[in-house]
Amino acid sequence: MSLLRRKLDLDEITVGVSGCQSGAGADAFPDTDVVLQAKNCQLSQALNGVSDKAKEAKEFLVQLKNMLQQIQENGVEFEACLVAQCDSLIEALTRQKAKLLTKVTKEKEYKLKVVRDQITHCTMKLRQTTGMMEYCLEVLKENDPSGFLQISDALIKRVTSSQDQWVKGALEPKVGPEFDLSLNTDSLMQTILQLDFCQGKDVQEKPLLKLMQAAADSGEAEMEAESPRVDLGPAVPAAPLLQLEKCCTRNNSATLAWRVTAPASCPIEGYILELDDGNGGQYREVYVGKETVCTVDGLHFNSAYNARVKAYNAVGVGPYSKTVVLKTSDVAWFTFDPTSAHRDIVLSNENQTATCSSYDDRVVLGTAAFSKGTHYWEVAVDRYDNHPDPAFGVARINTMKEMMLGKDDKAWAMYVDNNRSWFMHNNSHTNRAEGGITKGSTVGILLDLTKRTLTFFINKEQHGPTAFENLDGVFVPAVSLNRNVQVTLLTGLELSPAAN
Repeated sequence: MSLLRRKLDLDEITVGVSGCQSGAGADAFPDTDVVLQAKNCQLSQALNGVSDKAKEAKEFLVQLKNMLQQIQENGVEFEACLVAQCDSLIEALTRQKAKLLTKVTKEKEYKLKVVRDQITHCTMKLRQTTGMMEYCLEVLKENDPSGFLQISDALIKRVTSSQDQWVKGALEPKVGPEFDLSLNTDSLMQTILQLDFCQGKDVQEKPLLKLMQAAADSGEAEMEAESPRVDLGPAVPAAPLLQLEKCCTRNNSATLAWRVTAPASCPIEGYILELDDGNGGQYREVYVGKETVCTVDGLHFNSAYNARVKAYNAVGVGPYSKTVVLKTSDVAWFTFDPTSAHRDIVLSNENQTATCSSYDDRVVLGTAAFSKGTHYWEVAVDRYDNHPDPAFGVARINTMKEMMLGKDDKAWAMYVDNNRSWFMHNNSHTNRAEGGITKGSTVGILLDLTKRTLTFFINKEQHGPTAFENLDGVFVPAVSLNRNVQVTLLTGLELSPAAN
């Protein structure tokens, strides 16, 4: 029965009672009409309110039932998306594994080819030598002195020439059985272990339906829906997310990229990028600004750096991101630096080969800088006309460029001709050593900043004693030469066997 219908019935009852009372004697209950109408109105209003709340409750139950279905559907869809993303990662890792296996196969085939070629070459020379020895032994058995004297000079020359063919290193393997390849999966494993869901956009939960029990005059309970109001005032930014697929290292430089995970209620003003010292020490700020990509140069080689980033706005500084580990190159790869070289220096071969347009000595530096660790590189002599001596070594970045390396107090060098060499620093010449360079020679430089020493090599053999000791600070590779000399830089080398 509707409220309207119930109200009409009550009116009818009221009218009936009024008529009865009027017939019996209206003067006995003069206020009954007024009281009944007031009660009727009050009850009708209360019933209308309860009806509205019941209607809202029914709609809310329908909404909750629909949400069950949506949660189920969204859950299935999200699980499928997660499986697809993980499968994509697995496929990418499988493809990379295949590439790495291909590299290993090529390295193996190269080593096998070099060893087989060396076996063939050595076998042929051994047969030639053995045949010559057998012939000489037969000649020595001859009893004809005059005949022996006629061919002895030619035989001696031939034997000597054959002996000279077995040059130093001919009986040493050109390659070793070990594979000079290493695979560092630490950072990748750490990334996998840190794989987690990132915070999505802010979602405000639906208002909770709370049941409030209140004592009513009628003694019945009422249900009221409360919608608590959440006051989202200004807040610091959320932790940025480092984009590992864009973070990388190249030589001794590291590039990091990050993005915002959730829009802040107050606009982000900038970011603070921090790196440790490569030994697990304290963090230091390396970048402060609005960009979300940063490249940090001048890191130490063969070091693992921890990096993190945080955002800030007018409210304050937000929390740090997760930490990412970046590993720099084990060995130094660098070229000659055209920006700091003397203007008479002529570079070619992608800045790996240097000569000079002047008869005077001019200095060219390398692009790498060293302050810790042990580093070895070589300089190949492509052309040398036995004129003023080239010099090889290390220097400060502000060394003089228009004179021989080692003339000032900012360079430590060995200058060498085709017969002998000297060490030189601050124009002081020391430790003359016999033996020089020719076209095709290689000069090796070993900078050991752990022992703080500098040592030189010629054709893989140590040349002279340890050249300089008590070295401290930042050093760059350096060469001085003139137009009679051309050299090529060889980097990315492991330590010389003699150095080891």
